Amino acid sequence: MTRRKDTDQGWARDASDQAAGGPTWRYDEMKHSGVDYSDVQVARNYDARHTQFRDFKRETEQIVAMLGLDNSATVIDMGCGTGAFALHAARRYRRIHAVDVSQPMLDLAREKAKEAQLANIEFHRGGFLTYEHRAEPADAIVSTVALHHLPDFWKQVGLYRLAQMLRPGGRFYLFDVVFSFEIERYEAAIEAFIGTMSRSMGPAGQAEPKMHVLDEYSTYHWIMEGLLHRAGFQIDTANYINEFFAGYLCTKRVPSPTAAVPTGDTRPQR
Repeated sequence: MTRRKDTDQGWARDASDQAAGGPTWRYDEMKHSGVDYSDVQVARNYDARHTQFRDFKRETEQIVAMLGLDNSATVIDMGCGTGAFALHAARRYRRIHAVDVSQPMLDLAREKAKEAQLANIEFHRGGFLTYEHRAEPADAIVSTVALHHLPDFWKQVGLYRLAQMLRPGGRFYLFDVVFSFEIERYEAAIEAFIGTMSRSMGPAGQAEPKMHVLDEYSTYHWIMEGLLHRAGFQIDTANYINEFFAGYLCTKRVPSPTAAVPTGDTRPQR
């Protein structure tokens, strides 16, 4: 029997090992931006809040259909939270690597996996910048509403790192808060975003959308598309659900051996 204390200490060592030797200038993705999901009570309230406007099982079925993989696949769930995707996907794929920076969220996901008798999920404390994928290259990576916790430069680093974890031709599905309104109407658009989300989440969630705008790092659609391309992904479909949410189905590009080598001075001009 594994004691909870032993498990916690193991995860603490895992996080420490991942951070060990990292540059001191690297963005600290373990600190919270916006909602503090390292708070146990906040983590425990997550499902109750989000199931008011989300159907985790239906979302997973839609993602599984888009990825088009068979049941031999290995999938990384980056920013797994309490297991919204990982727990349902584990019934469809051979192996799930569930990754999150929040220890309480991982604890809850692990408890739910144990209750459901799912033995094919491996849990890792880490994130876009710190998780080291030591297993075989994944067939796909899924990330839902997590990347916006990083500023744009670190989004680029994180996406590049994800591409390195995928096999050539591997799939990547990203869903996040991505703004696509015209900048001239930013005030009205942000008010609409806060109002819509507040109504969806109920009284307990009214502060969260405002906190998202104040403290988190959602970006523009044209920036996100550029980040994905430069990280090594081909965008197969971009679904702009409204002015605030977007889903991207991508494939890791396979470099062509006959690609032309650029010549001349390619340094950026000042």
